[in-house]
Amino acid sequence: MTQSKPSPSESNAASPGVIPPVALSGVSKRFGATQALADVSLALLPGEVHGLVGENGAGKSTIVKVLAGIHQPDSGAVLLDGKPVLLHGPAQARSLGIAVVHQEPRLFPDLTVAENVFMGHTPKGSLGSVNWREMVRSSDRIFESLSVQIDPTAVVRGLSMADQQLIEIAKALSVEARVLVLDEPTASLSAHEVERLFAIVRQTRDRGVAVLFVSHRLEEVFQLCERATVLRDGRHVITAPTTELTAPDLVRHMVGRAVTMFPRSHAQIGDMLLEVRGLTRLGAFRDISFSVHAGEIVGLAGLVGAGRTEVARVLFGLDRADSGEVLFAGKRVSFKTPSEALGAGIAYVPEDRHLDGLVSSFSIAENVTLPILPRLFPRLFTRKNTERDLAADYVGQLRIRSTGVDELVEALSGGNQQKVVIAKWLATKPKVLILDEPTRGVDIGAKAEVHRIISDLAAAGLGIVLISSELPEVLAMSDRILVLHEGRIETEIPRAEATEERVMFAATGQNAEEIVSGA
Repeated sequence: MTQSKPSPSESNAASPGVIPPVALSGVSKRFGATQALADVSLALLPGEVHGLVGENGAGKSTIVKVLAGIHQPDSGAVLLDGKPVLLHGPAQARSLGIAVVHQEPRLFPDLTVAENVFMGHTPKGSLGSVNWREMVRSSDRIFESLSVQIDPTAVVRGLSMADQQLIEIAKALSVEARVLVLDEPTASLSAHEVERLFAIVRQTRDRGVAVLFVSHRLEEVFQLCERATVLRDGRHVITAPTTELTAPDLVRHMVGRAVTMFPRSHAQIGDMLLEVRGLTRLGAFRDISFSVHAGEIVGLAGLVGAGRTEVARVLFGLDRADSGEVLFAGKRVSFKTPSEALGAGIAYVPEDRHLDGLVSSFSIAENVTLPILPRLFPRLFTRKNTERDLAADYVGQLRIRSTGVDELVEALSGGNQQKVVIAKWLATKPKVLILDEPTRGVDIGAKAEVHRIISDLAAAGLGIVLISSELPEVLAMSDRILVLHEGRIETEIPRAEATEERVMFAATGQNAEEIVSGA
């Protein structure tokens, strides 16, 4: 993605005397023994996109929920046009012009787009009944103003994550929001969808709306935001114009130390572990061929829907291929179940750690040993000490921050949860590890730790397939990059020749000659 500095706001938002539509003044909030926010002040100015960054647990989500009316401050105040206001819930916050778009869209899947946009404030007819025609017309006008084509009469279920995010923004505009809070809105979007979302955010900003943009992706903060605020351990660290900051500056403020991103240990490329020949699953991907060697990281890049995850699911035995073959350690294999794949030496860290990767109500130890229980305890009688000792080894290796291996994973930060998922599959002693979006939704410090783990695993001789939508990640960590487009491998790019432009060119389906001329 090409970065460009945002144009200055036309509202002269930084001028003295401008009253913020919404501000926090000395806000503190505690949950039990955890001090989530401590004396935090933050002003959102009209016609400005304000970035909010920090590690998991820094207090970002608490600020979002205070602005949404979900939490009330223990001390300090929310100021609306300079005056203290107590927000008793999301409905009141919306009525006062504060709209929040959460990371996971909160829509009613079986209702139409228009019904979701106007949920809670539907247009009424003369007799007080719902004016369905006006609801559809008004939704149409909102999407037209955003230069977006979405059918207001379509049912939400089945729409892409990007379209659902746009519906959430349309909901905000339908109540004429003066403040728009975007909480990790790009976490599930492709690069193309991110560009479209940013264009809409800029349109919203240019109407004089104050926008708070919460993100783990620092390149997006610099691309979109005029100012940025850093939180650490619930405290305000710095607020400054993005033109006066660099990415290393933000990282240092966030974690309190310098962090090396994308560390790569030297790895000796060894024997071929996995070979895929002409693999096809109808409706998902076709004619996929590639290999993975010991000590090698093979990146799979492409837009959302290109078929990357679908390939991984077949390799792990979750789905079946219609044709083609897979060779593991030189022998043809066909896995009917994940258990067969695990037995052969293939492990898969799934894209959604909450849905597919963890049992949140289980402890760290219980999650780590879950895939190997029959091997660890063949007589079905588990020994807690054995389970704890094994888990403790991985907690130490992966530097998982916890109160101990008996802590429930639901109490961990997102980055530490992701490490537990990785530990869970490393406990199976795989030879090939497939990582699907391994750093999605984790903070910058945890991201660097996950990258270190990946690098160390490759150096130890594992073959790794890295699926990632973050181009800097896949470019920096991969020895080779396979770019998928509409279910096919468009090109293979060696590490030394890979650039963001070349990968994105291939991901959009351009041919090899155009890639060379456009590189």
